[in-house]
Amino acid sequence: MAILLGVDTGGTYTDAVLMRDEVEVIASAKALTTRHDLSEGIGQAVRSVMQQAGIYGDQIGMAALSTTLATNALVEGQGGRIALVYIGFRDGDLAKHGLSDALRGDPALMLEGGHSHAGTQRVPLDETTLRQFVAAQADGVSGWAVAAQFATRNPAHELQAAQIIREMTGGAPVTCSHELSARLNGPKRALTAVLNARLIGMIDRLIGRAADSLVSLGIAAPLMVVRGDGALMSAEQARIKPIETILSGPAASLVGARWLTGIDTGLVSDIGGTTTDIAVLRDGRPAIDPQGARVGGFRTMVEAVAMRTTGLGGDSETHVRSDGLEGGILLGPRRAVPVSLLAQDDAQLVHDTLDAQLRASTPHELDARFARRVTGADTAGLAQRESALLKKLETGALPLQALLRNRMDHGALNKLVGRGIVQLCAVTPSDAAHVAGLADAWDASAARKALDLVARKRTGNGERLAAGADALAAMIIAQLRAQTVDALLETAFAEDGAAFGDSAERYATHVLTQRGLDRHAGLLRLSVTLDVPVVGLGASAMTYYPAVGARLGCDMLLPEHGGVANAIGAVVGRIITRRSATITAPAEGRFRAHLETGPEDFAASDAAFARVEAALTNAARTEATEAGAADIDLRVSRDIRNAHTEGRDIFVEATITVEASGRAPVADPT
Repeated sequence: MAILLGVDTGGTYTDAVLMRDEVEVIASAKALTTRHDLSEGIGQAVRSVMQQAGIYGDQIGMAALSTTLATNALVEGQGGRIALVYIGFRDGDLAKHGLSDALRGDPALMLEGGHSHAGTQRVPLDETTLRQFVAAQADGVSGWAVAAQFATRNPAHELQAAQIIREMTGGAPVTCSHELSARLNGPKRALTAVLNARLIGMIDRLIGRAADSLVSLGIAAPLMVVRGDGALMSAEQARIKPIETILSGPAASLVGARWLTGIDTGLVSDIGGTTTDIAVLRDGRPAIDPQGARVGGFRTMVEAVAMRTTGLGGDSETHVRSDGLEGGILLGPRRAVPVSLLAQDDAQLVHDTLDAQLRASTPHELDARFARRVTGADTAGLAQRESALLKKLETGALPLQALLRNRMDHGALNKLVGRGIVQLCAVTPSDAAHVAGLADAWDASAARKALDLVARKRTGNGERLAAGADALAAMIIAQLRAQTVDALLETAFAEDGAAFGDSAERYATHVLTQRGLDRHAGLLRLSVTLDVPVVGLGASAMTYYPAVGARLGCDMLLPEHGGVANAIGAVVGRIITRRSATITAPAEGRFRAHLETGPEDFAASDAAFARVEAALTNAARTEATEAGAADIDLRVSRDIRNAHTEGRDIFVEATITVEASGRAPVADPT
């Protein structure tokens, strides 16, 4: 009998489950995610679930971690300051695929070098300029991204640049784009490398803290991490390629949803503190997005579940709309610490501030808004104004009215929040739930005061936003449900794209769709429903989703352990590694294998295929073995593209993929 531990570290809660042989949930528990020190929340959740089950650490044979940390960081624009070395490209390529947006002003070097489509060197790598750039930037960045033109056809210049950077920086983390994807499209690979480099420090801290927590509880079992496609990877592999953990939490929730409900076809909607993640199950399996995972507005080259991630959760920041005559509210996409939760940590500051603001005769735009520093965050490369703001937060949280003095301070604060150095605290749906009596975990009194403050703000017609805290709470909860309905409809329209084209968002909010949800009946009868069940997951699904199901006219499945589905999915996954390479035909009768070690030419296609498959099989098996996989199965697939001309097929190109899969390692209990 094997005892397996699953842990999910989300934006708000850390979940833990214990399972027996992937068959039975023995116990589950939740603790608040402690961003200042993730080991605290992990330790509390794991300690609680072990106490419930009466299990000791040395009885646990395997531990698996899923996390929304990388997903949330990209949605919220967080991560460390990095530098990009961009080899062989033109200046205009920085604008492609959102690469310049992803850089967010971080340093980038356009460097001479790169290879041709055939894998031959175009011009030598400009080592002199590279060394000057590294020397100038080394002290101000936490990671490096290297992307070279046609590196998937020959990675020599990426490897050469990475070696120079590591030598000059004493081993700083370097992400090479060819290590993340074997596909063409240099700017998109560069974007993926930039995001990976930005996440390295954050995920490294998470894994390190998780490992420390487990060891302190006597757990010596192997630690696995869920990838974005639902498979498992070792903790060491996740440290190197953190980008592969984007959508880790949502992917684990899909695996968990399937295990909990057994459904073959349906939508899975997982609401967390920061995001709502929606995906489709078909034939019992989540589909992999063929274009690469899209998160936070960026389309990456990471293989992950086809998931629509929306910045909407229980802790989404509430925005007052003052435009137009009616006004109203919108939620997200940024996460905020709920005022009711901040009051748990610093009741006097929060209540004294809210009471003083309530005594003021007129509302202020910064009412009920606070900021606090994230302990241990990477502060390299801060500007003078950003450093000055951060210094004010050294002694604890502050109301924004006391922290910000001018518009330039607002800009500096946004940069600190974007870097994950400072957290904003504001009214959220979690606060509304406390006011409405739907939750009682935190300080409901502080939530009521905060909602009273926001309710008295004026809309475009000069009227109050709401009559009071209760009315505003109802508005916020209704808005969360409405935005959830829209997100589910967008997914459905996108999946039925052949019938509706590429306008999923427009169709979801179209007046005919909305009237159909209202079951309009007049001279014209309209009805819009979802034709598949929805599995609602997440700690707050029970609170919000029954009304969502009623609005959509579908079965809403809310499984017993749905609040910890991510942690369950982490336990029941398998280790899967994939390696791909390309074969081209640079001339008639010549076949070029583009391998990690560089191009190799063959006179016969069979020899080229055999060489590539042998190299990929060895690499995939080795990677799976290093992750601890047992009973490894191998699967080889070929995607061959021919051109038909003059009555015969001419070989153009082939992509070979080898997949190795196996069971996760389970230690023998002592």
